Amino acid sequence: MKEYIEAANEALVHTYNKLPVVLDKGEGSYLYDTEGKEYLDFSAGIAVSSIGYGNQDFKNALTDQLDHLIHTSNLYHHSQSLEAANGLRKLSGMDRIFFTNSGTEAIEGALKTARKYGFLKDEKKYEFIAMENSFHGRTMGALSVTGTKAYREPFEPLIPGVSFAQYNDIESVKEKITNQTCGIILEPMQGEGGIHPATEEFLKGVRKLCDEKDILLIFDEIQCGMGRCGYPFLWQKYNVKPDILVMAKAIGSGLPVGAFGLTEHVAKNSLVPGDHGTTYGGNPLALRAISATVSIFEKEKLIENAKSMGKYLESKLDELKEEKEVITDRRGVGLMQGIALRTPVGDAVKKAFERGLLLIAAGGNVIRFVPPLTIQKDEIDKMAEILNDIL
Repeated sequence: MKEYIEAANEALVHTYNKLPVVLDKGEGSYLYDTEGKEYLDFSAGIAVSSIGYGNQDFKNALTDQLDHLIHTSNLYHHSQSLEAANGLRKLSGMDRIFFTNSGTEAIEGALKTARKYGFLKDEKKYEFIAMENSFHGRTMGALSVTGTKAYREPFEPLIPGVSFAQYNDIESVKEKITNQTCGIILEPMQGEGGIHPATEEFLKGVRKLCDEKDILLIFDEIQCGMGRCGYPFLWQKYNVKPDILVMAKAIGSGLPVGAFGLTEHVAKNSLVPGDHGTTYGGNPLALRAISATVSIFEKEKLIENAKSMGKYLESKLDELKEEKEVITDRRGVGLMQGIALRTPVGDAVKKAFERGLLLIAAGGNVIRFVPPLTIQKDEIDKMAEILNDIL
């Protein structure tokens, strides 16, 4: 394994500080390296592998699709488009779906849709309001609306017309609105920024502003959506529906796929043929992964499990918070939780890794918990026991 890592470090661009492990296979909530060591996974590939590892129904679906068709381009219909689109429409509550290859591409499509909508209303409506401390992706458009300077500054100048308001501060949003604002983009729960849920009052306030000013409301539910918080998508907890909903990560259970959903009104008043496209987006294999994921969610009641196990995870983390002075806060919804520490979390994540527990950081001083939605109480207990020893 050490030799492999050394060779890989010579071959790959060094943009990740990877842990010294070569993962080989997975089963349920566990991953195994090439030397056979077992790891309890509370990262799920950064909130992607919600159905766990080695799900037989998922493997059967992908194997079957490999025997039929992998790629066609979007010049033609294919047999997987409708089922995948309808599955996401049912869960998300959106009317129209556009498939992409990733979350950041879905953000790009959402931004283009809002700009086209604004252009058709008034050629001067092109500005966006995003949130401080947000994260929306690494491509230039997504980076432009990411509210963390450290991500943006090395790549400036980015796309113009973006201002940043304070999350959960409706007055801050009001101050940023101009007659050129075409869209407001936010995460109903900030993930990379440190696991910060939006308040219901804030979301409803932003929705009201958008309705009054004919501004499109874009929700980025790439991480907090697809059942993770105990709801199909988190907007449904607050009954605040966006005009554009961005999805990725868990919708494909590990295959690279994203999507953005539009209301019928936005779909009819924005993109037309020639405005947007993708060669690989929505290919048959990726869309079979979506359909299989939706089916497994229903069969195994994973959204319900996320809600119940989320409450149990909250209780275990709250117990730790009461016992450990190093923990300053516990926050989150469902199976997207975080604990803030008084010290940087790097050492804790490293020690957990050494003990066979995979955790990830968020926002510098927060340990993020985003396990597979198949997680059970005994696995949460095992995680809590390891974390208790470490802290």
